[in-house]
Amino acid sequence: MAVLEIKKFPADVLKQKALPVEQIDKDIQKLIDNMIDTMYDAPGIGLAAPQVGVSKRVIVVDINSLEEDSEPVVLINPEITDTDGLIESEEGCLSVPECVAKVKRAEKVVVKGLDRDGKDVRIEADGLFARALQHEIDHLNGVIILDRISQLKRELYRKKISKKMARVQR
Repeated sequence: MAVLEIKKFPADVLKQKALPVEQIDKDIQKLIDNMIDTMYDAPGIGLAAPQVGVSKRVIVVDINSLEEDSEPVVLINPEITDTDGLIESEEGCLSVPECVAKVKRAEKVVVKGLDRDGKDVRIEADGLFARALQHEIDHLNGVIILDRISQLKRELYRKKISKKMARVQR
């Protein structure tokens, strides 16, 4: 398959709500395969279609990506149906490089969606898996890590990126 370009903040596609997948066809299957390759190449533990420039509700997650026999979880049109608890932990994002921040998220989640074959899936997750699912589903809703941190930290990151972009343009 192919490794796709990961869109970086402030790309417009990252701020848009992704469209539902109406039909799981060969294009969606190819997108899924390419997203998995891209996630492993990055390396990351999750990736949402908007992060590769595709406004579709598709995510891939593999919190054990460093293990040889690990299988990625593929979810199409996922939605969180239940949450429990609240925990704050450090998070990073492939689309927001050099930003690691403490983010509050549900400790446990229940997520439903479709697998790559179109079968209904219901996942109960906690710990890192729950965090990764919430993070990737945020991307489908146009929410990025910067939207989950304090305004001060967000502004500091934006200034850092602006300076970096100005240096590149010189």
